[in-house]
Amino acid sequence: MTGTRPVITAWSAISPFGFGADAFRDGLRGGAPAAAPSSGPAPDTCGRRVPGFDARTVLGKKGTRSMDRVTALAVAGVGELVDPPDAVGTPAGGPAPGLVLGTTGSVQSTMDFTRSSLDGDRPFYVDPARFPSTVMNCAAGQCAIWHGLKGPNATIAGGRAAGLLALNYARRLQAGGRAGTLFCGGAEEYSDARARLHHHGRGGAPDGTVLGEGAAILRLEPAGSAAAERHGLAEVVALEFGVHEDVGEIPATLLRCVRRALERAGARPADVALVAPGALDGPEQASLSELFGARLPAEVDCAGLIGDQAAAAAAFQVLAVLVRAEEDPLLAGRLALVTAVDHDGTLGCALLRPHPAR
Repeated sequence: MTGTRPVITAWSAISPFGFGADAFRDGLRGGAPAAAPSSGPAPDTCGRRVPGFDARTVLGKKGTRSMDRVTALAVAGVGELVDPPDAVGTPAGGPAPGLVLGTTGSVQSTMDFTRSSLDGDRPFYVDPARFPSTVMNCAAGQCAIWHGLKGPNATIAGGRAAGLLALNYARRLQAGGRAGTLFCGGAEEYSDARARLHHHGRGGAPDGTVLGEGAAILRLEPAGSAAAERHGLAEVVALEFGVHEDVGEIPATLLRCVRRALERAGARPADVALVAPGALDGPEQASLSELFGARLPAEVDCAGLIGDQAAAAAAFQVLAVLVRAEEDPLLAGRLALVTAVDHDGTLGCALLRPHPAR
C-alpha cells in the first residue's frame, strides 16, 4: 500500500484572502474571516469573493473574452504551479503531467446560456462561444490547453467532497502507472445564480451560510519518485468515502468512514494530531466527538474564514493542514484528518502525514 500513496510537493491558492499562497497563509494565520460584501440583488448574496480577480487582467486578453469565472480561477491556480521558473520538471521519458479537478462547472454560465435560448428571437440565436462554458469539464480542459498538460485530464463532481474524490482519482491514476506528476484540487465561483440555487435549495429561507469562491491546487508526485523525495510536503496516507440519505445518517456514516481510513493506515484515533473538518458544528462534529471522546485534536477552521467553497472546500481544507504543518514542527510525522460532507449525499475523509520541514 505504501507505494500507492501520492506525495504533495507544492500547492497554490486563489482565495477570498487574495491571489497566491502567501495571501492564503497570512489570512489563515490571522484568523479573521475574509470580507464578504454584498454583490447584487440575489437572495443570500453576501459572498466571500477573490478580491480584484478578473480573467483578462490575470490571464491576458487572448482567449478570455468568453471565459467564465470558475475556469479563469482554475487556469490561474494551476498556472501558479506550472509556470514558475523553479517548478519541478517532468523526468525525460516519463508520463506527461495531467490534471484532476474537482468542480461542478459554472452555474451562472449554464443559466445564462439557457436563458438566451428562451428570450432570443429564435432558440438558436445564442452565442456559440459561450457554449463550452456550460460543460462541466470546461475548466479542466482549458487548464490543459493553457498550460500544455498532455497527461490524463479528468473532472470530478462531488459537492463539498469533490476535492477528496479528485485526490483519490489521482492516487488511482498514479498507482496504476497511468500518470506521473498530477495537478489536483478544486475550483468554485461565486455568482448570483449559485446564491439563488443555494437559497431555494434549502426551503427558501436563509440558513446563515456565507458562500465563497476560489481555486486550491496541489502538485502530486508518485511515492518514491525523486521529486517526492526532494520536495515532499505531506503524504496522502488514506482516503475513504460513504453516502448518506438524510442528515440523521451523517454522524454514524462518517464515523465508519474515518475508522476505515484509520484501519487502512494502521493507526488509532490517538495518532491524529490535527483535524480539518468541513464544519466546526453539526453532524461532522458529532462524529469527531464520538471518535475522539474528551481528547479532541487541534482543529483548523476553513469555511468560517473563506466561506462555503462547495466543490473547492475539501481542497482548501487540505491546504489548511499544510499551512498549519509549516508553522508547527510537532505535526511532522503525525496524522492529520480532513473530513467533508455534502448535503446531496456524498461524504469522505483523508488522512495526511506532513513531512518534516526541509
